[in-house]
Amino acid sequence: MLDAGCGTGATTLALHAALEARHLLPAHFSAFDLTPLMLSRFREKLVRRPVPHLEMVAADVLALDQLPATWHEYDLIVSAAMLEYLPKARLVEALAGLRRRLKPDGTFVLFISQQSIWMNWLIRRWWHANLYTRAELEAVLEQAGFTTRHFAKFPAPYSYLNWWGHVVIARC
Repeated sequence: MLDAGCGTGATTLALHAALEARHLLPAHFSAFDLTPLMLSRFREKLVRRPVPHLEMVAADVLALDQLPATWHEYDLIVSAAMLEYLPKARLVEALAGLRRRLKPDGTFVLFISQQSIWMNWLIRRWWHANLYTRAELEAVLEQAGFTTRHFAKFPAPYSYLNWWGHVVIARC
């Protein structure tokens, strides 16, 4: 499992806990983020909530050659609230790079901010990030080589997050 843009580790920690509860832990977790401060905060959390077999590095999703050579053939890659910070013109490049790190039958899960009046104010103006419509995401995922795309919803008790963003499950 690879967490692309792991930040402070929320996604990795939640996924690890969910998989552990189901006795489905993968052999290895990988995570990268561009910001060393975020990785430092993630490491602090790991003291209280360790994730065995986790490897973390500082890297840019637009320069995946910085990742360790062994970081490929993932069953699952997750990216949460990171890709909206890239220039829109480079989103296909980032998605294609992540797709190339998946196993042929691997799954990519994307959580990304959606276009809406509320998110325009909160995400675009305050956080200076991009927002995406479903049609835009369909197009860039197809250009990046994902042949199967499914848009899902956050389940209860997290359904309030549906006003924030898209949940996309993609395969190639």
